[in-house]
Amino acid sequence: MTGKTIGILGGMGPEATVDCFAKIVKHTPAETDQDHLRVIIDNNPAVPDRTAAIIGRGESPVPALVKGCQVLEHAGADFIIIPCVSAHFFLDAICRQIHLPVLSIFDAVAEHIASAHPQVKTVGLLGTTGTVRGGLFQKRLDAAGIQTLVPDEAMQARIMAAIYDIKNARPLRSRTEITTDLTAAAESLIAHEPAGAQAIIAGCTEIPLAFGRQHVAVPYIDALDILARAAVLRADVTLEAL
Repeated sequence: MTGKTIGILGGMGPEATVDCFAKIVKHTPAETDQDHLRVIIDNNPAVPDRTAAIIGRGESPVPALVKGCQVLEHAGADFIIIPCVSAHFFLDAICRQIHLPVLSIFDAVAEHIASAHPQVKTVGLLGTTGTVRGGLFQKRLDAAGIQTLVPDEAMQARIMAAIYDIKNARPLRSRTEITTDLTAAAESLIAHEPAGAQAIIAGCTEIPLAFGRQHVAVPYIDALDILARAAVLRADVTLEAL
């Protein structure tokens, strides 16, 4: 297949990076190996914690992210996607130091909701504390006419614990228990008064690993899946009807 080469700036975390690549493969209308896209992955789990940096308790990940982008450029990528929502808080700083374009997960999700779910005007955001406090996801959605509800502090702490447990290869609780907490967080946003969320955004790339559309009655917005679809489109490939 001819097309642009996708660069994945990964490792944040590794399992989410694998899921991103799998979703690109799923959304590519290929009949043979040769029909698939060329994808270059830089899986660097040493990138400093994004949430810690956003809330002022850790070092900036920008130098490591910039270096990863440069690695992808030198390897032949035409554009880059980052399967880490929190890393997008630093996107402007990254883009000022690199040459390749980066496909924003914020833009992809906002455009998807506006086109696929035009009736949705209020969404609930499940993400890291860095993403929630950083506010850039909410700002982009607001520009598309979409209001964002976020969990209260206690529920956000449960979400963050769930995300770190998903990243942990040996967590002290099962995936089922993690899913229970994420489902409770989503349901709290759906039941929000006076008007609840009409859709739930899985706004951290670890969340779909433990929480999916079967867990909520409203539309489920998998930010990573949307980014993967957008990347396939950016590579000039016609998406298979799904």
